[in-house]
Amino acid sequence: MVKQWFKSGSPWIWMTGGAVSISLISVLGLLIMIAWRGLSFFWPSQVVEIQINDNNGSKHTVIGEVYDRELVPTSRLQAAGIELGDYQAEHVERLLVKTGNREYVELDFRWVLTTDIASFNVPKALAVFERSKNGNFYGYVERVIADGKVVTDQPIETLHELVARAVDLNDKALDLQNGDIGHINYELERLRLKERGYLLDEALTDERVAELAAARASLREQYKALEQQLFELRKAAKRDEVVVRDMRGEEVTLPLYQVLDVWFPNDMSFMQKLGHYVVQLGKFVSDDPREANTEGGVFPAIFGTVFMVLLMAVIVTPFGVVAAIYLHEYAAKNAITKMIRIAVINLAGVPSIVYGVFGLGFFVYMLGGSIDELFYPEAAPSPVFGTPGVIWSALTLAILTLPVVIVSTEEGLSRIPSAVRHGSLALGATKAETLWRIVVPMASPAIMTGLILAVARAAGEVAPLMLVGVVKMAPTLPIDGNFPFVHLDRKFMHLGFHIYDVGFQSPNVEAARPLVYATAFLLVAVIVALNITAIGIRNHLREKFRALEH
Repeated sequence: MVKQWFKSGSPWIWMTGGAVSISLISVLGLLIMIAWRGLSFFWPSQVVEIQINDNNGSKHTVIGEVYDRELVPTSRLQAAGIELGDYQAEHVERLLVKTGNREYVELDFRWVLTTDIASFNVPKALAVFERSKNGNFYGYVERVIADGKVVTDQPIETLHELVARAVDLNDKALDLQNGDIGHINYELERLRLKERGYLLDEALTDERVAELAAARASLREQYKALEQQLFELRKAAKRDEVVVRDMRGEEVTLPLYQVLDVWFPNDMSFMQKLGHYVVQLGKFVSDDPREANTEGGVFPAIFGTVFMVLLMAVIVTPFGVVAAIYLHEYAAKNAITKMIRIAVINLAGVPSIVYGVFGLGFFVYMLGGSIDELFYPEAAPSPVFGTPGVIWSALTLAILTLPVVIVSTEEGLSRIPSAVRHGSLALGATKAETLWRIVVPMASPAIMTGLILAVARAAGEVAPLMLVGVVKMAPTLPIDGNFPFVHLDRKFMHLGFHIYDVGFQSPNVEAARPLVYATAFLLVAVIVALNITAIGIRNHLREKFRALEH
């Protein structure tokens, strides 16, 4: 019976099914772990007040959030010279507490041994202030000062209103600075380059000098008016303050223009915490990063990732399809064709960093430098296209994923029956018309499959992008309101590089760790969303041209 069972092939079916199941469970488990570690960071944790007895007999207070707990061997602590008194157990529990208040304490995070804790409380009315710099601030609200006057009637409700007012004014000031003022600076720079171009061409006449001077004068007048509005918005935002008593027992005045949000987690109900969680998650997705990428959001990285991948897809698809059509439909079956196919297959195994070096040398320095010499001589010595940018990143990844698209498209072309081609030719169509109207539409699902694989690989690549365009912090997006609106020469942010930077280059490792998980989960979500979109298009094309296959 066992011998017949092996001969039937059932064991191999069970082994294959088991391997697939284990792989799926592993992937889902990994995603769940990443999601839990990352997304739980935005839940409003309790703020605790801990009384600590030092070894020298003094006492002090620590206020913060408990981030982690772990057991440490007693012997290891004693070897490090830490006195544990009469404690005899094999392990000691210690707590990792985020204390915030960065300008008044040495470290954002500190380990606290439970043997040193005299009291552990979760008091009401403890506030958490999210600030634009120096991280969170923890303490008790003592006074709310609005326009120089202490608020006595419902100070907490007034505090929320004043924080919302300051945030709104700061947003308006930022929009004005990046929008209208940024546009004027952009136009002034274009005028400078235009004048330098006239000088290089020896065409700077008196009329052109007067025209440029008039344009500059007009822009500067607009700039002065907008600058006055900006100063007024910033002055209005700096109007209000809040006095907070911190863990040292001292009163600290926080200007509200530096406060982004305030909440009292120990006083919040479950639904209030859920609402706050959704708001914080939305901020993470929509805001710009702060504090060396360890705080704030990742919107520029999301935008840069999606924009670069879409640009790469637009570039790689036509080149890959044309190459596959030539190799399958036109190229002779000889040694040269075989060598080309072998080269295409081998390209898929080249390390990605090699593509980055090639992109830096060929695209950036050679091609980009030539473009600057021909079309942007007035910008010299500052490069325009002769420096890493989003276009060179897209081209580099297009070459990296080109073999995948070629192979997938060729497989799709080989599955189309020759009778379909012969029928089209018999009806009087040319070979080009047959390819364009019959063969390529029928092979479009295979083309989309190659594109799906290309997108999945390109979205997760980091090593080549570090050489050809990605940066830690991009001041502007590749798309804005300035002509020509799409700036392919600009550098960009990428979720993959953001993970690397926050996880391995951050000066504050403990604060950055949850953001690494959150950004990793977000990167997976972006890749899944792009793939689902491509799969939907592929399925639609498959149904559309199913009749041609029969």
